[in-house]
Amino acid sequence: MIKRIVIFSAAIAAAVILFACRQCFFGDNYSYFYVRIDNSKTEVLQSRKGIIDFNGGMDLLYTLTAYSEKGEKTEISFGTTRHLREGAFLRLSVLPIRGVVEWEEVREEELPEAVKDCYK
Repeated sequence: MIKRIVIFSAAIAAAVILFACRQCFFGDNYSYFYVRIDNSKTEVLQSRKGIIDFNGGMDLLYTLTAYSEKGEKTEISFGTTRHLREGAFLRLSVLPIRGVVEWEEVREEELPEAVKDCYK
């Protein structure tokens, strides 16, 4: 009887851990942040000469001040393969653990009001 309880508890714990990992890596619980491109804030990523690198083949690393939809300020880094348009606004889709998973350019009029206030 005790053995069944232990096995059942371990199975439940494993299922919960797998579900949590799935949500962190592949879930749709994005947080959105907004940035204005400043090409002076880039760093050229150097080749690691065959060592496994998890930057996804990105050549440039941007580290910019970002604002949440509520206007909360933070600093976010993300990679690109090229310089982006100076002064452009981007909406970054961010997942826990993985960080920025995608971005898209948006017009200033499309920014949330709290974010617009941060850029005034």
